[in-house]
Amino acid sequence: AASLWLTLLVKDLPGIYARLSKIKLTALVVTTAAAGYAMAPVPFDPVTFLMASFGTFLSSCTANSINQYFEVPFDSNMNRTKNRPLVRGQISPLHAVSFALACGIPGVTLLTLGVNPLTGFLGALNIFLYTCCYTPLKRLSITNTWVGAVVGAIPPVMGWTAATGSLDPGALLLGGFLFSWQFPHFNALSWNLREDYSRGGYRMMSVTHPGLCKRVALRHSVGLIGLSALGPVLDVTTWTFPLVSLPINLYISYLAFRFYRSGDRQNARKLFFCSLWHLPMLLLLALTCKKRHVPQNEAAVAPSTPSLAL
Repeated sequence: AASLWLTLLVKDLPGIYARLSKIKLTALVVTTAAAGYAMAPVPFDPVTFLMASFGTFLSSCTANSINQYFEVPFDSNMNRTKNRPLVRGQISPLHAVSFALACGIPGVTLLTLGVNPLTGFLGALNIFLYTCCYTPLKRLSITNTWVGAVVGAIPPVMGWTAATGSLDPGALLLGGFLFSWQFPHFNALSWNLREDYSRGGYRMMSVTHPGLCKRVALRHSVGLIGLSALGPVLDVTTWTFPLVSLPINLYISYLAFRFYRSGDRQNARKLFFCSLWHLPMLLLLALTCKKRHVPQNEAAVAPSTPSLAL
């Protein structure tokens, strides 16, 4: 019977690890980091890109696993989290922590030594912010949402620093997109989970400050229009980007305004589902309108070309 149980456990481990890592959230983190790398004004290096993506993947797995380790007593009270592996006893807490370390140590090492120290520092910082700041704050203060937004904003910055080795205004702009986008996304999601969050003892805006929850979602939706206009100002995109992104930014702002006015479940759901396609569309448009920087060696050769025709 023991061997049969062990066989079943080993067979189930990939699925358990996927849920422990919040694999969909981790996929989003890696995607935004990849977008940051692609937006950087340097030639594409596939080896560095893969190392940065894998290191970010491992770091995200670590943060999400430790988060679930800390929240077992509270997750058991919520419908959306009561089936998580640690809550159900599918793996032991020691197993979960071991998995987190087995991901985190090589993940941060890969980012530091394989990519560059700045990206490794940001990866380690994000693990710290998510596990030691955001996770405990969820039960203490609504400021947890702003801290969580910073955590979500760092991956595209990591992608940029992986490509350039420096923290440029373009990196901060991409981080700004992710920071602001998270408020309509999460505030709309949490609105329809208020009862669940309340049972879990989490202090979310939707539970303790419903008016603020709606205002902040609207404020940051409109803020995406202003952030998009900064793209060409910071020499990250062409002037086409603020124009082509305006329709989707106006649409999410319109849905956020309806959510702000009515505060019902239907409008919250519409805003949330809009946010799911809005972010990839915004990043894709930014990449399409990326400012093409001429390499210095090409720029140096260009002026001499007319003289060859003389």
